[in-house]
Amino acid sequence: MPSPSDMSKNADGRWPDNVGIIAAEIYFPSQYVDQTQLEVFDGIPAGKYTVGLGQAKMGFCTDREDINSLCLTVVQNLMERNQVSYEEVGRMEVGTETIIDKSKSVKTVLMQLFRDSGNTSVEGIDTTNACYGGTAALFNALAWVESSAWDGRYALVVAGDIAVYATGNARPTGGAGAIAMLVGPNAPLVVERGLRHTHMEHVYDFYKPDMASEYPRVDGKLSIQCYLGALDKCYKGYCAKAEALMQKEGDASRCSLDKFDAVCFHSPFCKLVQKSLARLVLNDFLRDPNPSTEEGGRYAGLNGYKDLKLEETFMDRDVEKAFMTCSKDIFAAKTKPSLLIANQVGNMYTPSLYGGLISCLASLPLEELPGKRIGLFSYGSGLAASLFSVRICGDTAPGSPLWKLRASLDDLRFRLDSRKCVEPAVFADAMQLRENTHHLAKYAPVGSVDDLFPGTWYLTYVDEMHRRKYSRKPLSDLPSPRVDSAPVSSPIDTLKSAVTPQKRMEEANSSTAVSN
Repeated sequence: MPSPSDMSKNADGRWPDNVGIIAAEIYFPSQYVDQTQLEVFDGIPAGKYTVGLGQAKMGFCTDREDINSLCLTVVQNLMERNQVSYEEVGRMEVGTETIIDKSKSVKTVLMQLFRDSGNTSVEGIDTTNACYGGTAALFNALAWVESSAWDGRYALVVAGDIAVYATGNARPTGGAGAIAMLVGPNAPLVVERGLRHTHMEHVYDFYKPDMASEYPRVDGKLSIQCYLGALDKCYKGYCAKAEALMQKEGDASRCSLDKFDAVCFHSPFCKLVQKSLARLVLNDFLRDPNPSTEEGGRYAGLNGYKDLKLEETFMDRDVEKAFMTCSKDIFAAKTKPSLLIANQVGNMYTPSLYGGLISCLASLPLEELPGKRIGLFSYGSGLAASLFSVRICGDTAPGSPLWKLRASLDDLRFRLDSRKCVEPAVFADAMQLRENTHHLAKYAPVGSVDDLFPGTWYLTYVDEMHRRKYSRKPLSDLPSPRVDSAPVSSPIDTLKSAVTPQKRMEEANSSTAVSN
């Protein structure tokens, strides 16, 4: 009988190509508060949350949901809706900053879903650094599939968080949700090899030192500066790597936003994303030796900004306004479609960037997807940041992996519209209840389960030893499956590549060059 590592290789001895995201599932709470109503309730000027932050609705959790229940829900939904057996998963890693236990990982809680399959051979645990944990988990999953440790099974990446803030200016930037992604070869969303740049440094812009509280300590001005500074560095590094690859292919052009069909960002609030897209246009402008600033040119009217230094522009309102105006059309075409979840649910922390990716995919017709390149910027305070890209591959025939992935998102707006809108006072009471009962034992949650979506896991009891018990709302009234009844093919059955360690390193250094 062949070993698992033998099964993961083809006759030519090469490791898998086109590794990336095969399937994705999103979960968000079944209730939300309207930001317009919240402005009135908080007694602040109209438009501060909706126009100033760019937020419309904010999802939130009652005491019935915690990070474990969110992740249980999204993982089981992903597996059921794609008809994937738990035996086919060989690695699972959770990215989260919502910590309810300093030792026991969320991943170990999720292993109860694997119990009936008998599969206990599942690598991976939790990864934490603010909103970056989901990206670190994804990178680890990709590395596992492309390594000698891979046994031919899927990797499962889970990103989930509950973002809550104390009463005050930061509260409307909260949210909650979870995303699960199935990672393997021959994927419709291929993470491009060699096209990734990471920036990390030590800073206290946002952190959670009080283990007895869900609330963070935030230096808002510093956090925005860190975010934009990290974006500058990641974009510069990505462009340098992309241009080196392009030159190997005989392409002497510069890497710019023209090379991306869409750009998604981690979204603390939507207006920052719009500013971030403008920031990339500023980067392109300063890198262009001959920017077209004449009337009708891309940078019309910006001739006076040629001598700017990036590090001196973080809080320059004139520069910000000028480049947001200049980038308005690019933002509308390449980034605004990715903000559906961010606008309607809020900041989900680790799932935020991938909510943007899902929103982007859901906004485009299936036939327009193949061949598109999407740039993704991930940021986690403290800080850790990366810019990388995915290519959409495969055909659009019914039953194909790309068709299934896109079909699974067809009811996204319906699910958003199916949520219950609650009064701001009810939301405030729910936040106060979470604050009062955070880490309380013994505790029986009092929130209603009636309005939870079918298939949602929820907390039933915390005993005197802090052991948590969960149950799942029945699927009896769940809509018909959103994907084709044919299961996603197992990588064990469909592999068409494998490599020796030396060959893998060579291929990683000669990835496909960036082009339109």
